[in-house]
Amino acid sequence: VQLQASGGGLVQTGGSLRLSCVASGRTFYSLSMGWFRQAPGKGREFVAAISWRGTRSYVSDSVKGRFTISRDNAANLLFLQMNNLRPEDTAVYYCAARGNGVSGAYYTTSDAYDSWGQGTLVTVSS
Repeated sequence: VQLQASGGGLVQTGGSLRLSCVASGRTFYSLSMGWFRQAPGKGREFVAAISWRGTRSYVSDSVKGRFTISRDNAANLLFLQMNNLRPEDTAVYYCAARGNGVSGAYYTTSDAYDSWGQGTLVTVSS
């Protein structure tokens, strides 16, 4: 599956952005999806994950209450709504896909995913 993330940019503290990820090459509704991020000089960090049909999702404690993951299976799209952004949210954000997962499952570790998008940069100014 090919993934293309978009929607990053420069925003002030407290602002909002919505990231999108379009998938192609495989039936989207069969994919478990996730978002990860990598800040400068740091390792890749889990942000959010969602199951095939979007019935189950999970976000990391660092973004809980501010970020929401969702998907539109009819349009092959994955979203990450980011509100109340902070400077520590500055990172390159990656979408990831996993095929052949368990129905209803979401995955929070990077090694669970088969495919990765190219990343989109989010910069939050103080």
